[in-house]
Amino acid sequence: MSLKERIREMSLEQVMGERFGRYSKYIIQERALPDIRDGLKPVQRRILYAMYKDNNTYDKAFKKAAKAVGNIMGNYHPHGDSSIYGALVHLSQDWKMREPLVEMHGNNGSMDGDGPAAMRYTESRLAKISNLLLQDIDKETVNMVLNFDDTEYEPTVLPAKFPNLLINGSTGISAGYATEIPPHNLEEVIDATIYLLNHPDASLDDLMEYVKGPDFPTGAIVMGTKGIKEAYETGRGRIQVRAKSTIQEIRGHRQQIVVTEIPFDVNKALLVKKIDEIRLNKEIDGISEVRDETDRHGLSIVIELKKDADAENILNYLFKNTDLQVSYNFNMVAIDHMTPVQVGLKRILSSYLEHDKEVVTKRTQYDLKKAEDRLEIIEGLIHVMDILDQVIKTIRASKNKADAKDNLVKEYDFSPRQAEAIVSLQLYRLTNTDVEALVKEQTDLNKKVLEYRKILTDESTLDKEIIKELRQVKKDFSNPRRTEISDQTAKIEIDEKALVADEQVRVLISRDGYLKRSSLRSYQSTSDDDNGLPKRDQVIFEKDISTLANLYLFTNKGNLIYRPVHELIDTKWKETGQHLSQEIGLAADEQIIRVFEIPDFERDDLTFVLATNDGYIKRLNLSNIQPTRTYRSRAMSAIKLKNDNSTVVRVDLTSVDSKQEIMLFTQKAYAVRFDLAEVPESGAKAAGVKSVNLKDDDNIVAYVLADPAYLDLLRVGIITNRGAFKQMQLDIINKVSRAKRGVLVLRELKNNPHRIAAIQLYGQDHLLKIMTSSDRKLEVNTLDFPVNDRYSNGSFIVDTTVDGTPVAMILGKPVANGDSKSLF
Repeated sequence: MSLKERIREMSLEQVMGERFGRYSKYIIQERALPDIRDGLKPVQRRILYAMYKDNNTYDKAFKKAAKAVGNIMGNYHPHGDSSIYGALVHLSQDWKMREPLVEMHGNNGSMDGDGPAAMRYTESRLAKISNLLLQDIDKETVNMVLNFDDTEYEPTVLPAKFPNLLINGSTGISAGYATEIPPHNLEEVIDATIYLLNHPDASLDDLMEYVKGPDFPTGAIVMGTKGIKEAYETGRGRIQVRAKSTIQEIRGHRQQIVVTEIPFDVNKALLVKKIDEIRLNKEIDGISEVRDETDRHGLSIVIELKKDADAENILNYLFKNTDLQVSYNFNMVAIDHMTPVQVGLKRILSSYLEHDKEVVTKRTQYDLKKAEDRLEIIEGLIHVMDILDQVIKTIRASKNKADAKDNLVKEYDFSPRQAEAIVSLQLYRLTNTDVEALVKEQTDLNKKVLEYRKILTDESTLDKEIIKELRQVKKDFSNPRRTEISDQTAKIEIDEKALVADEQVRVLISRDGYLKRSSLRSYQSTSDDDNGLPKRDQVIFEKDISTLANLYLFTNKGNLIYRPVHELIDTKWKETGQHLSQEIGLAADEQIIRVFEIPDFERDDLTFVLATNDGYIKRLNLSNIQPTRTYRSRAMSAIKLKNDNSTVVRVDLTSVDSKQEIMLFTQKAYAVRFDLAEVPESGAKAAGVKSVNLKDDDNIVAYVLADPAYLDLLRVGIITNRGAFKQMQLDIINKVSRAKRGVLVLRELKNNPHRIAAIQLYGQDHLLKIMTSSDRKLEVNTLDFPVNDRYSNGSFIVDTTVDGTPVAMILGKPVANGDSKSLF
């Protein structure tokens, strides 16, 4: 064939599909997934077989691990020595293997994630239980195939005298498949296997009477049985594995948590580091010291607690936030008849029994042939003794050995094999004693042949033989279960407040979304005007408050953000703090308008009042807007806004049975007064009801709440867009029902009319702070202005051409206190 004829045109898609398909098939079948029969991946099988062939077994001296790796790599596994040595070490690690298959002298790694010593320093040999995986391999029990260079034969599967896949488990990732099979208890698995052999129609519940669940080499506790049954049924399932711990009393009326078993496959050093980081970062209060006291007597992680610390609550917090409790995901995939299959408990045991029957059958066939061959020789030798003189005469008369054999076959009807044995017979064997031995051997062989034939022809005898062997394995290698199976669920109840130190801190929350807390010492040592906020931002909430307190932050876009005080970033007072956008996505024009300290989430006698600029109002019960699990990253909705231009103008917290009245003020100077009780309660997703019958192009500026008994003592200050200030009593606004137009509180001018920019409610004689669009601040003493009627437009106090338009008015302190310190 010419070169031109050998060149084929193929699309890239076709080439990649074909090549990747072949590669995928190889790594699925020949690398990453275990065989359902012996529970081994190819590299593990080659390690065990190569060490067995080298007589590197439990009853011989240890040999250098490097020698084993060299044999494996040179004869069976043409891959890197590091990957072979890694697999060899894994087979010896008693915190990963329930029944280690290799014994090692030297450093073979640790639970802390330390690597093993180099293979030139370590020594290895097969563990005693590995002999059961390889037993009878020389009796043609399994298929043998040529190795990579056709110089040696290697097994496609090991005989495996126990269900290794379940007992030692497996983990691996290949193309399109992954497997995660946990280790199990040898005694339980063998009992279930025997039961299934006797009862082929056994249900999963029947088998789970024996196999209770995984039995991890590191012990620990499996919480709940639901996930176990699901995994054994379908091959997939999830369980929670929790460390085993005790709470002990120590000196000084203190306690300590001692962890003696940790979940499977958890790195102990990283776990201890994580717990210590929680202590250092003060994520919870109450841990004084964390120590790893693990020694040759066993694992021990000691967590010393402070005096009066709640040990149970701290332990629950650690279960939830560290690897003291982890999820284990079953994904039981194995190669069954050359195909990757997701398998349940019964399928694994059934496939193993199918394999074991085949192995015992082939072994028996091999033993039978050996016995029959030997019996043939024995019968020939016994017959020779009866005609010894004639045989000797015939042999002496023969030309050579071949001629002697031919003559014996012709004259005495010996078989060729018998003739070969006769001519090879040594003279000393011709004694009476040897004849007796031959007769005894003949009797024994006849007995064995009968047994072998019965095994091969009678199914029940075969089953009895398998059961006898399995029971012997159980007798020799069974050990108590290490992992406890608990009926208790893994749900963890944590009292968050009990984990936080109760201390007073200074909290600041700004309009633009900056949050922080500082120690009182830092706050008191910083100048009054240095709060770290950007220049144009405003303080919405600033207070000395306990770290155990909880805050609700309402935005002008109808969102509600929950933050426990102890979770606020702890900074110096002069630093800016953390912006909400680092955790929650806020709109570009979204601002925080009110912040409330929530005393108790369980209370159902508190309700929020929310009003929007487009004339809607609602009451929302505290019990209907509880913190969600995703509160850190997502805001809750407090009110549904009608359109993109709608905003929340104010939020207040009142009692459910409040007798207060509400007065709403519109930009075009209309005021409506009605009972708050007229506003119905609604859910968090509702828009509410109409509050004011707005004119076209009008909107709500703000509202105030007041007790009707004190209306004559309360004042409302109004600042207009033209810079005029006016104060008036609330009782001059007529009381009507909800959703009315209301009355004018400013005199309407034909040219350049006044429009309300901001309002503020206060008692008599207060300082007010007015902020303008050009970031100017003006302080107003209400004593300097008269109390006006509804028809007055007040007095001009802001030169809008110089200072800008008024945008906000903030309440200062009463003048009577003699404190005129600016809030700014």
